[in-house]
Parts: sequence; C-alpha cells; structure tokens
Amino acid sequence: MTTTSVADLGRRARAAAADLAVRTRAEKDAALHAMADALVANAPAIIDRNAADVERARENGTAEAMIDRLRLDEPRIAGMASGLRQVAGLPDPVGEVVRGYTLPNGLQVTQRRVPLGVVGIIYEARPNVTADAAGLALKSGNAVLLKGSSSAAASNEAIVGVLAAAVAAAGLPGDSVQLVQGGHDQAKELMRARGLVDVLIPRGGAGLIRSVVEESTVPVIETGVGNCHVYVDADADVAMAVQILLNAKTQRPSVCNAAETLLVHADVADEFLPAALAALREAGVTVHGDQRVRGYDDAVVPATDDDWSAEYLSLDLAAAVVDTLDDAVAHIRRWGSGHTEAIVTRSLAASRRFAATTDSAAVMVNASTRFTDGEQLGFGAEIGISTQKLHARGPMGLPELTTTTYVVTGDGHVRG
Repeated sequence: MTTTSVADLGRRARAAAADLAVRTRAEKDAALHAMADALVANAPAIIDRNAADVERARENGTAEAMIDRLRLDEPRIAGMASGLRQVAGLPDPVGEVVRGYTLPNGLQVTQRRVPLGVVGIIYEARPNVTADAAGLALKSGNAVLLKGSSSAAASNEAIVGVLAAAVAAAGLPGDSVQLVQGGHDQAKELMRARGLVDVLIPRGGAGLIRSVVEESTVPVIETGVGNCHVYVDADADVAMAVQILLNAKTQRPSVCNAAETLLVHADVADEFLPAALAALREAGVTVHGDQRVRGYDDAVVPATDDDWSAEYLSLDLAAAVVDTLDDAVAHIRRWGSGHTEAIVTRSLAASRRFAATTDSAAVMVNASTRFTDGEQLGFGAEIGISTQKLHARGPMGLPELTTTTYVVTGDGHVRG
C-alpha cells in the first residue's frame, strides 16, 4: 500500500481549512447529515473491512476486551451516525462573540471564535472515534488528519473513505477529513508537521499520550489519563458516600473518569469503611489499602506507591485514611493526574476548600466522578478530556476546538 506523505496531506488540509472557515452552519450541518447517512448506507462494506481487523487481532492474541472495542456491527455504526447527527444539532461556535466593546476613541473591538485550522488526532483501537473526531472537527470549521492505530487500519480506511466522499458530495472540501496511513514513522511525521498542523490531540493510554507530548513539535492538547479520587469527608452522609463511590468505581471501570483512589477522613472511617468495603467486595472490587484501611477488612491487599499513582481501568481501587481534608488534598496533588476529584460532604466550607485547592480539571461535590463528560455536562459530544491548563481544560466540546481573533473596526483611525 502506497501512503501519501503527511506533508502532502497537510497542504491539502490547509486548503480545505481555509474553505471551511467561511462556511455557514447550514452547510456544515448538511455535510454532517450526509456523513451520517453514508455510514448507514455503507455499513455492510465497513463491517466487512472491520472483520479483517478483528481477525488479525485474534491471530495476534489480542485480549477479547480489546477485540470488542475494535469490532463494528450495524448497531454500532448506527450509533456513530447518530453521534454525527447529534453534532449537527449543536450550536456552531464559529463567529461567536466572546466579548465586544467600544473604546473611548471610537474603535469597536470584538473577540470572535474562529477555527483552529488543521487538527491532527492520534488515537488507539476504537474505530468509532474516527467518525466522532471527523464530525466535531468539521462542525467547528477545522480540517482533520486522523491517525488511528494499525489494529484498526482497514476499518479506519473504510470509514474515512465514506466520510470524505459524503463531505465532497455535500459541497464541502473532501480533504476536510483525511486519514494518515502507515505506522510509527507516519505518526512521528504528523507530530513534526509544525506549520501544516495547528494542534495535535492524542486519545488513548498513558504511553501514547506521553509519546505524543514528548516527541511532538506541533502544539499538543494533552488528554485524559485519569487517576481520579473520591474523598469522603468527616461530615459526609455515609449512605450517599457509598453510593457515589460504587458508581464512580464500578459503573464503567475502564474509562478515564472512573475513580481509582478512595480517601476517607479518620473521623468517619469507623462508620463508613465497613459498609464501603463490604459493598466493594460484593461488586468484585479488589481494594489496595494502607495499614489503616487494612485494619477494617482482611481481604484488603497492601497498597504501594504504584497503587497511589495507578490508573487501573479495572475493578481495583486504592484506599487510604487521612486525618484532615488538607491531608487528602496533599495526597491528590502528589499522586493525581489533574483529571477529576470528588468530595462527599455536608459542609459547604469543606466543599469550597476542596474545590479551591485540588487543582484538577473537574471537581465533583456530592456527585460521581463519572460526570466528567461533555454529554453529561450538557454541551454535547467531546473530542476528549484535557488535563492540561493551556487553551482547554476538562471535557473538550466544540468551543474548545476553536481559538479567537480580534476584529477592530475604525473610521480612519490612526495612532498618534
């Protein structure tokens, strides 16, 4: 298979991005609906290509859980199409006035949202990300270069082919959605395409994110390793705390906003931990605890420093007893990844202090960490969850795929 160089793809993407930047919401939404319809119409062909990826994964001894994430069928493709239609229904951020004012000299100043330009996305395994990313990029006026994992190469090639053809048929540039084919060399080329690619977003495990952050010369928006904490305060409602903890840990343990560490104030430990440990055991969770937690249940295994920093993505949970709220915060700031922290408390003062001092992208007060999600927070689909502090932080929806420009309007104004 002959692969097109990233430089060539980037030049074509930049031309497409210039065209997309001035397209109306109606034009972009029509293209999104066309993309959705095309996915459904071409589902049999996409599933056939996907079957080749699944078979190759089995031959390589890939775990069944990973194969399940790779596999596509008609309901999953219908879900991808539904996601594109959902994006079409969201407000268009391009052109939104962030602020506007008139200076004393009569100059009118507006700060407006504009597309980033060319967005590169490097991601792992799940081919549904291909459609999600393409839709979000197009709606926000960006051209996108998609570099999926080799495990989904045939699936991604089929999906991008269908999407690009649908975009072109709808009257927008087909080069708005392009696939970067090949292996690590091509991924590295994408990371070094500064001047052609405006921003790079990695989606995947810690190893992928670290590699992109360390090797890229293109600006990177770092997403989603989630060592999330649930802190049960001295003033917690114990029944509520157990319910929140179970949801945060067990509702879907393999995602970045699942809880990985439990911290319990010493004043509530005698009441809370027996109930919580019993509930966790019944749910199949293995607790890795410090000495104080182990004193409540012989089934708790000793925790090490690796446990405090772990993103398990499994039915495992680290747990410790702390003497104060500030001790809990210190633990989080030392071991956490800056993703999501939750406090369970009836104290307004405690919740305010926790939110002000944990320094994470999201803080939940009396709610599960699982709510750190664009759809759950009410602004629709997301491209990922940013754990950095520049440009975007937390769930990244359409506005986070834009930047701003200042438009200054005068009437012959010159500076003295």
